[in-house]
Amino acid sequence: MPLVTITLIEGRSAGEKKNIGDAIHRALVSSGVPEADRFQRFAEQKPENFLFDRTYPNLTAPRTEKFILIEILLSVGRSVKVKKQILKSLMEHLETAGQSPNDTMVVFIETTWENWAFANGEQIHI
Repeated sequence: MPLVTITLIEGRSAGEKKNIGDAIHRALVSSGVPEADRFQRFAEQKPENFLFDRTYPNLTAPRTEKFILIEILLSVGRSVKVKKQILKSLMEHLETAGQSPNDTMVVFIETTWENWAFANGEQIHI
């Protein structure tokens, strides 16, 4: 169960956020995540509360105010190959949705199954 947090500067429309969320979910589903397994949250920030370098590390074009940070919390076990496939699919889907890959940073955060309780405090995978 990936838990996705999308941090962005406030002001995007509901439609833009839906398109971004849909693009992320399509990329995860293409890697084997079940269609119904969708948990996303948007963390909208005032510009003064979301600071980012415009060109790190050595970007040829600077990031804009449409920069988003996608944090994907997921269980351990996905190979580097699978993560690269997710990233490739994610960039394709986001670009189709109007989000520039240059304005998109992705971080995978892995955790073991004993750290997940989906409901009722029950750890169903251990």
